[in-house]
Amino acid sequence: MNEEQKSLLLESSSRFLLSQGVKVSYGTAGFREDASILSSTVYRVGILAALRSLKTQSVIGVMITASHNKFSDNGVKIADPNGGMLSQHWEPFADKLANAPSPQQLLQLINEFVEKERIPFDGVRPAEILLGRDTRPSGEALPEAARQGVTSIVGAVASDMGILTTPQLHWMVRARNKGIKVSEQDYFEQLTSSFRCLMDLIPTERKVFDGVNDKLVVDGANGVGGAKLRILHNLLNVLDMEVRNSSEDEGVLNDGVGADYVQKEKVAPRGFGSKDAGTRCASLDGDADRLVYFSVPPESNAQIDLVDGDKILSLFAVFIREQLSLLNEKEDIKNCGKARLGIVQTAYANGASTNYLKNLDLEVNLTPTGVKYLHEKAAEFDIGIYFEANGHGTILFSESFIEWLEVRSNMLSSGSKGSEAEKAALRLLAVSKLINQAVGDALSGVLLVEVILKHMGWSIHRWNELYIDLPGRQLKVKVADRTSVVTANAETVVVSPPGLQEAINAETAKYNQGRCFVRPSGTEDVVRVYAEASTQEAADTLANGVAKLVDQFLG
Repeated sequence: MNEEQKSLLLESSSRFLLSQGVKVSYGTAGFREDASILSSTVYRVGILAALRSLKTQSVIGVMITASHNKFSDNGVKIADPNGGMLSQHWEPFADKLANAPSPQQLLQLINEFVEKERIPFDGVRPAEILLGRDTRPSGEALPEAARQGVTSIVGAVASDMGILTTPQLHWMVRARNKGIKVSEQDYFEQLTSSFRCLMDLIPTERKVFDGVNDKLVVDGANGVGGAKLRILHNLLNVLDMEVRNSSEDEGVLNDGVGADYVQKEKVAPRGFGSKDAGTRCASLDGDADRLVYFSVPPESNAQIDLVDGDKILSLFAVFIREQLSLLNEKEDIKNCGKARLGIVQTAYANGASTNYLKNLDLEVNLTPTGVKYLHEKAAEFDIGIYFEANGHGTILFSESFIEWLEVRSNMLSSGSKGSEAEKAALRLLAVSKLINQAVGDALSGVLLVEVILKHMGWSIHRWNELYIDLPGRQLKVKVADRTSVVTANAETVVVSPPGLQEAINAETAKYNQGRCFVRPSGTEDVVRVYAEASTQEAADTLANGVAKLVDQFLG
């Protein structure tokens, strides 16, 4: 870095001094804190994004959101060139950068990192950053802090994309780096055109819906997703959809609403009640990267019938498998069998869902907890589907498979136009455009669920009957040092301390359909216990029994 660059960093960083006593840590969700102390952090993430852009010679995204956190919080995270999360390799530097106590120490840290990573400052390709934010009032001022961070790197440009869902910004970064136009209108156009294509390909005999009520009512968490879904609905004009709890309404963001609340509490969000009995309902989270479905029982105060991320994954898997099967039926097409479909879950996925998918002869893989692990594993397949129970997930298509599919589709349209194999190829191509392959996206997800349900002729009740969830229980056990617990096999087996796994196995064996694992928390000195069994009482007893074992071994 030359002297001009150093003085620019010193001058701009003096306007964003670190709040005393504040220490932040970059995780899967980026940095999240009370919004009142975030301006320094957001400014420094602006610098981080510009450096990342120079290093990768690509467009980088900065999203200001705290997702499903409470209204008074905010946060900031980076979208890498592929639209995914910031490379783990850069996370320790992100922590140091955000916590550097003075402008001088900040400059020294940046200088050392630039030399170590050999980040080019030759001006050949200046840094380019896309900025987005959700609807939180605190988000109105924070983009300016991010912009000043970005422009403290000489030549760097920040483009403010305005109020967006988190997945929209990730989609824009991925598209921009592929040379595609990236306005919000382009995003909506891709979703609506691929959705219409899938609707047109629904078999005629399945167009009669077996549900009494074909209406969808969506809870927008009083956030950005509700407003964007209303725009989508108006553009499509083919879905019977009502959006409640939008940011345009008067409710408080994430207060008794949203996918996180619905999935964890298993109750209907505000504004939903017995009047919605028999209606298909869905809930987005605060920044629209999670989606769950549910149906409301006729009796008030009764638990909802939740259709979580595991069931969404199962629906997508059944549909994709059907299309691959139709492609394979065409005998004169060779190498169809090479298409590799992979399902990716964590150990927290309900055991009934894993068994259901395995019984369909699908390849099911487990990874450690965290979207970054799921996404990475899913990318190994021609088609990889991953979801967490909380409703975050997507479908990935390899570029080589898309190329193969386009060639096959063209061959079939010339030789077997209108065949089931050609329709299957067109459906898969449409899904690859409808689904957001950068990150989990509740808007594209809800459109794909809706068109698949129509394709299958299923009601939400028929979908929910694919399998019955095993009762489960999660507990936390406080320990002196969480790092003393070491796990393997996607966190399903304890390798340290010695003897704990054998004790867990002996306890689990006492229960019908028993399954239990423990893993250290990534953020606090607790060990998390997850247990399943054939009844809720058995799952509770198993979880408590294993929690006692953890306490005995670790204190």
